[in-house]
Amino acid sequence: MPINPFGNKSEKASTIKKTDNDSEAIQSDKEKLNEIIQITEPKYVLDDLILPAETESQLLDFLSYKDCERQVFLEWGLASTHNFGQQVAVNFYGEPGTGKTMAAHAVASYLQKPLILVNYADVESKYVGETAKNICDIFRVAKEKNAIIFFDEADAILSRRVNNMSHATDVSVNQTRSVLLMLLNDYSGLVIFATNFIENYDSAFMRRILSHIEFCLPDMACRRSIWAKYIPTKLPVKVNVSNLVDCSDGLSGSDISNCVLKAAMAAARSRCSIVTEDYFLNAIKEIKKSKLANEKKLINGSLTSTVVTDEYVRDQLLNNTTGARNGESS
Repeated sequence: MPINPFGNKSEKASTIKKTDNDSEAIQSDKEKLNEIIQITEPKYVLDDLILPAETESQLLDFLSYKDCERQVFLEWGLASTHNFGQQVAVNFYGEPGTGKTMAAHAVASYLQKPLILVNYADVESKYVGETAKNICDIFRVAKEKNAIIFFDEADAILSRRVNNMSHATDVSVNQTRSVLLMLLNDYSGLVIFATNFIENYDSAFMRRILSHIEFCLPDMACRRSIWAKYIPTKLPVKVNVSNLVDCSDGLSGSDISNCVLKAAMAAARSRCSIVTEDYFLNAIKEIKKSKLANEKKLINGSLTSTVVTDEYVRDQLLNNTTGARNGESS
């Protein structure tokens, strides 16, 4: 029987081509994963935090979990009634700029672990099933790296599930929520959530989070410490700090930081050698005005707030998917 002299070469070429394609696919997956998962060393420690006494106490109580778990679970018998070492998640909620992200870094620093920063916009995909897969990858990498997972703006992923499904996006929403619930049940590492809108959380997620810590706007004592922290000793100022403390009631720590920067920039632009109190007060006034315009929407003389409903979630995801497809075709 004659031998085809090209047979082996053809098979070998096919094998090489397939191997190359597999390698390219693996490399592409790795690059995509690196874009989604940001592993970072903590930037802050507990001493960097300036928090109201109640918030600080609740945070320290949570941090004592690992220190006290042997006594609580083994000596006091809670191992027989609770999952020992499981479902360790904490939720930081409250006004923007009150230190939630800084606290997540400080917790990671205290526990001497790296931090995986997760923004839902980075893991969300227009393809059904891809978002859930991305979240699974995050938990897998966190376990491999012994890292803490930090979901910022977590209400985007922990919001209420869709009951009346009529679109593929509805399926994707519920699939992602269900996958995350299962991951939280089985995961033994620490997960930190942060949100400005805890009212949008699905109750199923609320039950699976061990501790919910509210980050309030700074009280008078905190505001004094924050002003002292953000006004550097080299900055030439002529100001009554007590006046700044009183006038900045209602501002967050982030707002106060911005006030110092805005005051210094305004004084420098005006060729002033000293940053006087007026520059600080003008910065406070400007930030308060912008916050009022952003946070309060007056309709017929009454304040309204938006709660995420099934229809809202479905419409938002449908709009995002349509926008992404239009972008591809343009």
